[in-house]
Amino acid sequence: MTDALFCWCRAGFEPELAAELTERAALAGQPGYARADRGTGYVEFIGDSAAALSRALPFEQLVFARQKLLRLADLRGLNPTDRITPVLDALNALGPVVPFGELWAEHPDSDTGKPLAGLARSFGNALRPALRKAGWLTAQDDPRRPRLHVVFLSGHHIVLASSDPADSAPWPLGIPRLRVNADAPSRSALKLEEALLTLLDDDERARLLRDNMQAADLGAAPGGWTWVLMRHGMMVTAVDNGPLKQALLDSGRVDHLRADGFTWQPRRRLDWMVCDMVEQPRRVAERMATWFREDWCRHAVFNLKLPMKKRWEETRICLEAFEHGSHRKLTIRARQLFHDREEITVFAMPKG
Repeated sequence: MTDALFCWCRAGFEPELAAELTERAALAGQPGYARADRGTGYVEFIGDSAAALSRALPFEQLVFARQKLLRLADLRGLNPTDRITPVLDALNALGPVVPFGELWAEHPDSDTGKPLAGLARSFGNALRPALRKAGWLTAQDDPRRPRLHVVFLSGHHIVLASSDPADSAPWPLGIPRLRVNADAPSRSALKLEEALLTLLDDDERARLLRDNMQAADLGAAPGGWTWVLMRHGMMVTAVDNGPLKQALLDSGRVDHLRADGFTWQPRRRLDWMVCDMVEQPRRVAERMATWFREDWCRHAVFNLKLPMKKRWEETRICLEAFEHGSHRKLTIRARQLFHDREEITVFAMPKG
């Protein structure tokens, strides 16, 4: 078995994740190579030491990975009548028994992977008592301990992997389960909700999302992101020449300015600025840099709409241009979220 990282991603973005992993690993002095097939929803990255690769590639720094796992075994040609025995044999071959805190049975979030959902769920239910009896799983789920992942790539092919709760997404497949609120003006609200859940930690959400903070939403219409900010108790200036949902205006927390989000600027520093404008990513990155350079906001979430080709290269160029153009030392976190499409979402705030 080759030592490898196993990362989930959005189906169709495997080449982008492969390029990102390859470049980041080389820069960290951990060269390797990626195995990726477009449409599968995952990438394997092989190097001399998966543990060293994992340390060199912290999950929070990865843009196109939804989840980062350490592959333990690649089990092929399994007999459908008994998949549990090969799993236990593979675990026993790893060395002394050290119990995992949880078992997640997963499948790719892809057209070919989704039909495996029922099999993964039923197998996970059957495997848990066998793992507990053999000592490989704690008697009760312990989210502080490493997780065991059983990944079904087909009925005859399972990948065993582990994840560190401190260096991975806290949801199966790296996908938070969010539901559309009937009151939301648009489905785009889910993107900002996921961004705040994914790119901020618990302490940051408690400190940075408070009642009566002042915020601006650039390119706000019809108001999905404005609605999310308002739900967090903020007073929002919604900047867009297009119309907003009337319920937002009736709330008393939203001031609608019919103006161009690329030219408008606030009269005083705001707590938050968010932006989901459809525009060339480099132009958006340049404008976002201006907001921080001029100290117009303390925190920001914005989207970068990516081109059809060289999307990792464009991502890197835009993020570097944003940071350089801000003339500030910034904390920057970027991720292609589950609710994103041909785009990535960026959170930024000054360091210190």
